[in-house]
Amino acid sequence: MTESTELINEILTGLGVATTYRNASLELLEKGESRYSRDMKLNLISTLTSEHLSAKECALLALSTAINNNNTLLITYFTRYAEEQGATPAETGEAAGCASLLASNNVFYRFRHFTQKEKYTQIPARIRMQLMMKPVTGKEFFELMSLAISAVNGCEMCVNAHEDSLIKLGTTEERIFDAVRIASLVTASGKILY
Repeated sequence: MTESTELINEILTGLGVATTYRNASLELLEKGESRYSRDMKLNLISTLTSEHLSAKECALLALSTAINNNNTLLITYFTRYAEEQGATPAETGEAAGCASLLASNNVFYRFRHFTQKEKYTQIPARIRMQLMMKPVTGKEFFELMSLAISAVNGCEMCVNAHEDSLIKLGTTEERIFDAVRIASLVTASGKILY
């Protein structure tokens, strides 16, 4: 067994997936004995750790990102992990709702930003956003999830708005940075693990 195969099997075991599981991306890493297998394993472990976020917060951020990216394998894993860290069904449901709401907001506000037409800023958005009003995870954490999803979806306007809101709420830049780091690592992992 090659080192790459061993690392892939360790990753799959950690995710609760049979070591016989392979997809096209895993097969390419394995056949090429890619050194990236080690990076991927360490990066995946890194998504669950932060000096500025609790384990439950890391799990919910990762879950929301996996949902945003429509990655069933990682959704299953991060749901289980979030529950192990004490997340309630209302909190995991909110992570799902956040991913969906921000997907619509990111498309809409990116359009407004790209066109730079005053007329579009005057027309009501007509996007219901009650979830943002009294989130069960708290306003600050919901803003963190919103920022992370907006970063993944590439909406500059939303990233700036959520980061500004977080700073005004007293969130540290280190906490913000870690939320985006986790979202980036989950997104990267999802390119191989799906």
